[in-house]
Amino acid sequence: MNSRDKILQRIREALQIKAGAPHLAADEHDLTPPPAGKEWLPDGGDNLNHSLQILTAQLEKLKTNLVRVPNVAEAAQALQQLIQTKQWQRVAYHGHPHVAPLVSNLPCETWQADLAADKQKLESCDASITSCEAIVAQLGSILVSSQTSGGRALSILPHAHVVVAYTHQIVPDLADAMQYIRQQHGAHLPSMLSFITGPSRTGDIERILVLGAHGPKELFLVLIDG
Repeated sequence: MNSRDKILQRIREALQIKAGAPHLAADEHDLTPPPAGKEWLPDGGDNLNHSLQILTAQLEKLKTNLVRVPNVAEAAQALQQLIQTKQWQRVAYHGHPHVAPLVSNLPCETWQADLAADKQKLESCDASITSCEAIVAQLGSILVSSQTSGGRALSILPHAHVVVAYTHQIVPDLADAMQYIRQQHGAHLPSMLSFITGPSRTGDIERILVLGAHGPKELFLVLIDG
C-alpha cells in the first residue's frame, strides 16, 4: 500500500468514527475507540512520570532543548550557564512569578519587556524568557498566554525563546490542557492563547527544512520539579 492509499484509508476511517469537540475532555463523549495500531496521536500518559517520558521524546523530535532542574536555584544557574554558552548580550523577559526570581543575576543586559512595548528593541534581543500555562506531553507543545508571556511578540521576535515551567504544569493531551487552563482562569480566559511546538520552521522552499523562518530559531524549556 503506497502513501496515497494509506492517507485515503485514514480519511475513510475518520469519517466512520464519531469524534467529539477537541477542546473537551475525552471522557465527556461516548466515542468509539480507533482500531488497534490506528491511533492518530501518541498516548499522553496516565501519570506524571509516563507523561514526562512521552514529553521528553517529543521535545527531542521537535528540536526543543529540555533543561530539567530540581529547584529554582538550579534553574537560575542553568539560565546563567545557557546565556554564557550562547554568548547572549541582551535578554528580554516577562515579569511572571515563575520568571522574576531567575533574572536578577543574569550575565547580560536584561529588559522586562511587559513594562514597555518596543518591537524594534525586541527584535534586537538575543533571547526572551517567559513562563507558560501548560505543557502538552502528547505533542510536545507549550501553551503560552498573554498572562504568561506578555503577548505574542515576546515569544516570536527574539532569536531564541526560553520557557520556564514546573512539572505540575504538564498535562497528557490537548483536551486536558484546555480543561487545565479553564480551572486556572475560570470564565476569564487570557486574551491570547498560543501553542508553541518546537522552534519556528518551514519547508516551503524546495522542501528544505529551515529553522527560525517566522519566529525563534531555538526553543528551550527549563523544567523545574514541583
